[in-house]
Amino acid sequence: MNKKAGIGFYIFLTAFVFLVMFPFIWVFLTSIKPVGEIFSSFRWFTTSPTLDSYDAALTNRPLLRYMLNSFVVSGLTTIVSLAFAAFTAYAVTRLPIKGKGLILGIVLAASMFPQIAIISPIFNLVTDLGLRNSYLGLVIPYITISLPLSIWILATFFKKIPFELEESAKLDGASPFQTFRKIIFPLAAPGVFTTGILVFIAAWNEYLFSLTINSDDAWRTVPVGISMYQSQYSVPWGDISAATVIVTIPIVILVLFFQRRIVSGLTSGSMKE
Repeated sequence: MNKKAGIGFYIFLTAFVFLVMFPFIWVFLTSIKPVGEIFSSFRWFTTSPTLDSYDAALTNRPLLRYMLNSFVVSGLTTIVSLAFAAFTAYAVTRLPIKGKGLILGIVLAASMFPQIAIISPIFNLVTDLGLRNSYLGLVIPYITISLPLSIWILATFFKKIPFELEESAKLDGASPFQTFRKIIFPLAAPGVFTTGILVFIAAWNEYLFSLTINSDDAWRTVPVGISMYQSQYSVPWGDISAATVIVTIPIVILVLFFQRRIVSGLTSGSMKE
């Protein structure tokens, strides 16, 4: 009975993984097909694989420039968001502040606002500051989106750290900032790292603000840049598929490289004291 259950589990797991990976597999197989074959058949595999779509994706549009823009914007957003979120989460979870639950509730409510509801005031702000078609013009709204959720996630990790460690540091004469820097932050590092990965990926994939604020092609990010792949009479699905594969590789490498820390952060956040 246990053997049959084990076989059934692996069959279910295989089917689940296939369903999850199917879009990525299909995009990759499409990217190596000749252009004429993409529109003429729905076969999975091609008999004459080619890299012409990759060459076209890199030459027809400034894809590498789009990737650079996304790296810079996502990196700045992650660093600034984590800095503010870490201090805020520490204050509302470890310091004697009244109304902590209300503050966290307001923070969580702020993260539920749809982007379309706040794009108009943010667009006006960025325009008045003269920050359109710049990295900072995107970093500001991205921080607005990512900061509330970052605070909420980090607050969960900070709550799990025993208060006895903080009390011992106070007895040794440590200030709240020294306690945060030398004790709390290092212990919460897995959670901070996991939050940073989530913020980075969210900023990397953001489309609406990037499309609205940065209209100059030299300042576009990856999602908007890929949507600009078009021709007069047809959609270049080969170029789009190849570009999608190229821009996905760095994110996959990032997640795989830091896989242990991400898992450590997720599990530490779920542990009870």
